[in-house]
Amino acid sequence: MSWRALVRRYPVLAIRDFRLLLVDRLLAPFSIGFSLVGVSFAVLKVTGSTADLSYVIAAQTAPMLVFSLISGVFADRFRPQRVIIAGNIAVVLGEGVFGLLMLTSGHPPLWAMISLEAVNGIGSAMFYPASQALLPRLVPDALLPEGSSISRLVMNMGQMTGAAAGGVLVAAAGPGWALTLCALGMTGTVPLMLAVQGGRRPRPASLGERPGMVAELHEGWGEFRRHTWLWATVIQYCLVMMAWNGGFTVLGPVVARAHLGGPAAWGAISAADALGLIFGGLVSLRYTPRKPMLFVVATGGIFALSPLLLGLVAPLPVICLTAFAVGIVAEVMMVQWTVAMATRVSPDKLARVSSYDAFGSLAAMPLGALVAGPLAASVGVPAAQFAAAAVIVVASAFTLIPRDIWTIRSDDVLTGGAAGTRPAPGDLDGDVPGPVASGPVASGPVASAAAVAGAIASGQAGADLG
Repeated sequence: MSWRALVRRYPVLAIRDFRLLLVDRLLAPFSIGFSLVGVSFAVLKVTGSTADLSYVIAAQTAPMLVFSLISGVFADRFRPQRVIIAGNIAVVLGEGVFGLLMLTSGHPPLWAMISLEAVNGIGSAMFYPASQALLPRLVPDALLPEGSSISRLVMNMGQMTGAAAGGVLVAAAGPGWALTLCALGMTGTVPLMLAVQGGRRPRPASLGERPGMVAELHEGWGEFRRHTWLWATVIQYCLVMMAWNGGFTVLGPVVARAHLGGPAAWGAISAADALGLIFGGLVSLRYTPRKPMLFVVATGGIFALSPLLLGLVAPLPVICLTAFAVGIVAEVMMVQWTVAMATRVSPDKLARVSSYDAFGSLAAMPLGALVAGPLAASVGVPAAQFAAAAVIVVASAFTLIPRDIWTIRSDDVLTGGAAGTRPAPGDLDGDVPGPVASGPVASGPVASAAAVAGAIASGQAGADLG
């Protein structure tokens, strides 16, 4: 397919800043893929302790409790890409120094690994709210579903190839090289973000004294709690990601090391999940659930399959196939979530609301990581993973109670402050067929699960929750 034909099929590709964003969202997740495998096996190589691994993973997620809120305020005040750059530099420092310590000494002390992963966690905490705010400032409302799907598709392609390459590299040369390559790759994202010209917040009509950070956080909190579907789902994912972080992120590498073949097996599981996310991105270009919030809640319950199968020590192909299927569903969910946030939340408060989303969804992840290791040592790894699966199912079942979860539809016509700043005509180049519409999204070819997920969603999600 020629470039002109591709732009006619996907008009969002005509936006220069969006194309730069795509390159960034390929390189950054590819680099983080090396970290996903490298950190866990670095700790296991140095200490061999599941409890120590719990402490290190908890250090990754603990900064989310503070820095995601600060990031939300800054991303609403300034251009979000500047906040993303600061976060990426923190990842470079954390993973780069960790990698060098592994290559030079081979046995960094536990306190150093915890401290460096805390720095890495600060970078991840700064990324999510700013990333949520950036895309709607670069892409018109009518192209948001398409832009979100393509953006996440590219991110997942990067993570899949990075995780697969990271697993092979850790098995062949050790985790130090994987962590070092992660830092080098993240360094390359800085000039890309500097080249993005859009993302400016429109000046308010009345230029008065800017409110303080506490006042801005309070304003964002008011918008957050105004939406029942939003806070109910965040509470669900707070519990889901706590259990998933302990049962999958912490104890998964332990099962892989003991029963499935080590780092190469864990890299294969991570790659299968990322491949599912890629296919999910393709599905989301064609499919929109009629009841998006019901789909989001149901997807949270499906996450229980990951710790359940690891607890059963299912064959590696079965675990990989399940991770692939869960990845497909999770990606369609994340697209739904991204579009819902961008179109149903006031645009001048989106970054702050996203920061409460990240804060709530990841608030209990450090607890899950801290409890997983000692609990597994006490009752056994399988029992701990079964408990994690049960928490996920129960939390998801209770989230089906609010009426909004059942009544919000993908074809709702939104009339309230969902229309945000849109790129000026000069931000578009290339061959764009017809005018680019603006205004709230009613429906479209696609209509989001953090670390995580990303996970807030991924794990790193962020992965999870990019």
